[in-house]
Amino acid sequence: MNNDIELRIKAIIDKVRPFLISDGGNLEFVKYEDNIVYVKLTGACQDCPMLDVTLKDGIEELIINEIPEVKEVKNIDWFITSLCFLFRCALI
Repeated sequence: MNNDIELRIKAIIDKVRPFLISDGGNLEFVKYEDNIVYVKLTGACQDCPMLDVTLKDGIEELIINEIPEVKEVKNIDWFITSLCFLFRCALI
């Protein structure tokens, strides 16, 4: 069942990605776990002051409207994840 949901999530992300790319950013699917979608916003999106608005009011709303099983979409901060990997902790 999760595989079907992941395919649907990825299809939505693929529809959104061209808009982000046109502004110098990008969006990657990381994982779907416990009804939470983890994504990675990169490029211009990574440091954009509108990141939270884009994520919550745009991407999250689109995904939740199409896939009610999804409860939240979270951006993975790769700097923190890298530090965590180095020190063997688990933030995600």
